[in-house]
Amino acid sequence: MATKQEVRGYLAYWFQLGKKVITSNGKASILPKSVLNGDRYSEEFEECWQKIIAPESGDCHLEGTQETIAELLTPAWDMVPCGRCSMPVAARNVGMPALLCPCNSLPNWPNTELPAPREPIKTQDQLKTIRDRLVDNIA
Repeated sequence: MATKQEVRGYLAYWFQLGKKVITSNGKASILPKSVLNGDRYSEEFEECWQKIIAPESGDCHLEGTQETIAELLTPAWDMVPCGRCSMPVAARNVGMPALLCPCNSLPNWPNTELPAPREPIKTQDQLKTIRDRLVDNIA
């Protein structure tokens, strides 16, 4: 079962590659200009997330997919890495998988020469992890 946090992260990854969320039953779209702000998601991304999960937005789905965000928040779905590009994709935990990965319509993707989309990073935690690995290798 995909958690709310996993679905939110899934959207953050795809937003970083320019994918939009289609809202209001196809009448509008959402794409924040900034997704990350240091060790957290940007305020703009958080506002978009609130719009996406609001009932008045109607059925919302990530551009290039058919599954609605509301469906992804049910126990029938999991977030797994794409077999082609390792980005998070939705997969039914019972039954047939989704037809396409959102990466299907991105020209020149995956591109290992560009930094990959990511989640917010807590710099101090990352530095402590690196330090601990270095200390373990010396010992």
